[in-house]
Amino acid sequence: MEISQYIDHTLLKADATAEQIKTLCSEAIHNNFKTVCINSHYIPFAHKLLKDSQVGICTVVGFPLGASPKEVKALEASMAITNGAKEIDMVINISALKNELYSIVENDIKLLVETCHSKRAKLKVIIETCLLTDEEKVKACELAARAGADFVKTSTGFSTSGATEDDIKLMRKTVGPDIGVKASGGIRDRATADIMINAGATRLGTSSGIIIVKDEINKTDSSY
Repeated sequence: MEISQYIDHTLLKADATAEQIKTLCSEAIHNNFKTVCINSHYIPFAHKLLKDSQVGICTVVGFPLGASPKEVKALEASMAITNGAKEIDMVINISALKNELYSIVENDIKLLVETCHSKRAKLKVIIETCLLTDEEKVKACELAARAGADFVKTSTGFSTSGATEDDIKLMRKTVGPDIGVKASGGIRDRATADIMINAGATRLGTSSGIIIVKDEINKTDSSY
């Protein structure tokens, strides 16, 4: 698979402008990225820009803290899908996980799975690895897998750090071969992207997709 198809071309900054979203979508079309990952406010706008392309729309739910009630997350996801999103990246209830309230965490994910799958959308579950112990990371991945999530994802990119090779290996080992693993946060060049993919990532959340693709072109050119 080409490196471009691993990439969720991402712009989630609070001050993102319509012109920046327009550029993001144009870049995604030109480079054949898998999706653009944007805040839900911009979904209708992006949907018009991408309607004749193969680029999907991904958005975030319960972002970035994961602390809102599951019903609110479900409504947010449902509205986003209705407006054109094909993939939802939700943040788990991190506090519930750390307090070992596992049924709350699993039910949170399960409701989002039902919401997304009923509308033919995929669900990625952000576990925010930088805030968890290895044991908590494993537990979060197990709960996401049991609830029926399509992906587990490392990070929001809004906390203390992003994806690491060790976390991707641990997440892949926990969920097995049939669930996607998305590395997000700190992936700024092709070398880092390769490390994450080799560790087991099947999707990359990054705002540096253009650099990563250019690195791939330069790598190919230098092989002649």
